[in-house]
Amino acid sequence: MTVKAVKEKEEIEEDSDVASQLPEPTGYKILIALPEANEKTEGGIVKAESTRSIEETASIIGFVLKMGPDCYKDEKRFPNGAYCEEGDFIIMRGYSGTRMKIHGKEFRLINDDTVEAVVRDPTGIVRA
Repeated sequence: MTVKAVKEKEEIEEDSDVASQLPEPTGYKILIALPEANEKTEGGIVKAESTRSIEETASIIGFVLKMGPDCYKDEKRFPNGAYCEEGDFIIMRGYSGTRMKIHGKEFRLINDDTVEAVVRDPTGIVRA
């Protein structure tokens, strides 16, 4: 886990306003925290707020916060077990899930089968 990712996770856990309003996923849903979009390009140009918003909406990287009680329980669909677990960074389908903002931070509820891969370090991974 990168330093930035650890800081984002700690910020969510420490921000009592955000933490108290996080929904409990039901069924086969997974609660995902989205990393905040970079404020500048690699070349140092400051991005417009609308550009950062679009990048968040189309994000394919997420951090697994909570999993519903039925995630990955269907042995026919998931014969090899769960694709991810709480605390993993994942790659998911772009624009997937139910999007919500809680005190300015974006979260999603996605289906368990939306997870495409687990990644150790999400730094530098962007939608192509």
